[in-house]
Amino acid sequence: MTPPSISPIDLRDLRLDDARALLEHGGASDLPAPETAPTAYLQSVIDGLCELSLTDPLTGLANRRHFRAVLAREIEVVVRSGNPALLLMLDIDRFKAINDAHGHLAGDRVLQAAARCLAACVRPQDTVARYGGEEFAIVLPDCQLNYGEAVAERIRQAVAALSIEVAPGLALQITLSVGGAFAPTKTRYTPDLWVERADNQLYQAKAQGRNRVYIDHQQVISVSPEEKSLLFGALSTGEPAWSENIPGTEENSAMQKVNP
Repeated sequence: MTPPSISPIDLRDLRLDDARALLEHGGASDLPAPETAPTAYLQSVIDGLCELSLTDPLTGLANRRHFRAVLAREIEVVVRSGNPALLLMLDIDRFKAINDAHGHLAGDRVLQAAARCLAACVRPQDTVARYGGEEFAIVLPDCQLNYGEAVAERIRQAVAALSIEVAPGLALQITLSVGGAFAPTKTRYTPDLWVERADNQLYQAKAQGRNRVYIDHQQVISVSPEEKSLLFGALSTGEPAWSENIPGTEENSAMQKVNP
């Protein structure tokens, strides 16, 4: 069947000035030149807008909308494969005091420095996001318990070691509180429940003095390749070893939140 013919695009018929201005304001560095072929020009604008919709403009990290989509996909992967995944929620300690004492521009520079540090501490397959305000989130697929704890502690130490220049002659040091939760491998979890579990650990880290890591510890059970094949059949990866994180008791839903 012959596809229907498409008439040539006349960019003058499209109102693209606002879209281009939005991309420029968002810091896009590869805007198409006006003399670009019409189809290529339009595709470039569309690609730029899609990227902008998924990115936090201040830090360049994934934004909250994008991150929640990543969480939903990862939950499905965990249930199908049984491979553990860790969600970390991270909050800059006493961030309001930085804004109050040094201004919001200084606060923005702190957020940008923290974002760069977080991105440098994780693997390419991990997703780092600015979740809101001074709170960040990281999802680590295929993450064993010991590895997740080591990464969270490495991040905490790396951020604490930063010297962030926020004005000429003025450098600040900050700390992070970190809470983490593994996705259950037996049941499908909503992103909201997963975030709530990690947040509960974050509130515990705040309550115990800040600048520390709290991750819910789940029993790790080793399963042989033969047992894995019986459990998952065609989904088995054939790797020499497999481990599964089994959720423990339910979190105390009445845990008191402590303000940062």
